[in-house]
Amino acid sequence: MFMALLLDLANILGGFLLAVALLRRLPRVGDDLGRFAARVAPFGWVVGIIALVAGGYYLIVHLVSGPRPFHFEVVGIGVGLALLWDRLTGRPAPRTEAEGAATGVSLLLAVFGLIAMIVGFQGLFTPDG
Repeated sequence: MFMALLLDLANILGGFLLAVALLRRLPRVGDDLGRFAARVAPFGWVVGIIALVAGGYYLIVHLVSGPRPFHFEVVGIGVGLALLWDRLTGRPAPRTEAEGAATGVSLLLAVFGLIAMIVGFQGLFTPDG
């Protein structure tokens, strides 16, 4: 149960870090969300490792003992890979443009971040048994 909570929280926080390019554009709260993301961003690699470990653990458990792989762990692995991209490949991760508009791959990652946040909140309210 603790591992499931870690996976859900990693999906929520990792999704937030990925989606901040879109969330900054929200009126009234975008600047505050951007400042919070700037404070949390240095620890994004920790969230990525937690998402990879928890997602990989549940993927292996559900592949071996069933019932089937769920979208929670697949999204968690995707969040972990996206947050650790520059550390795994040695190439810089896609960033937003200078004027703050998310385009191309950064827009795709931001939309994936929104999906990861939704999946994380869904996982909080889904029974583990």
